[in-house]
Amino acid sequence: MLKKGTKLYSILTGSCPKCHSESMYKSKNLYDPSMTLKMNETCSHCGTKYKIEPSFFYGAMYISYGVGIAFSVAAFVISYVFLKTSLKISFIAIIATLVFFMPVIMRVSRNIWVNFFLKYDPKISKKQA
Repeated sequence: MLKKGTKLYSILTGSCPKCHSESMYKSKNLYDPSMTLKMNETCSHCGTKYKIEPSFFYGAMYISYGVGIAFSVAAFVISYVFLKTSLKISFIAIIATLVFFMPVIMRVSRNIWVNFFLKYDPKISKKQA
């Protein structure tokens, strides 16, 4: 389903937005608090610099807000509409969802943000393959 060469592939896998050949992150483990946001400076395959300018990823905070809202709405719909829980329990479900998925939200937000500015280049991907 995820096709190499699409933005969705790079966003969901955390791979280099230019070549899709390697992960932007130093660790694949999202739930290691010391490594959640540790990124490689550049892609070793194509040399793409991920942090385009100082404080580049501050923009990902805006994306994170939207992604967090999406997770919150999903948690509410599942708990309140499908499971027929009370509003109090639904609120607790939203908080628990946001806490549990915080590393996922942070990484996906960074992936979306960097993919706004960098585009997949099939020539680069094939050049060093």
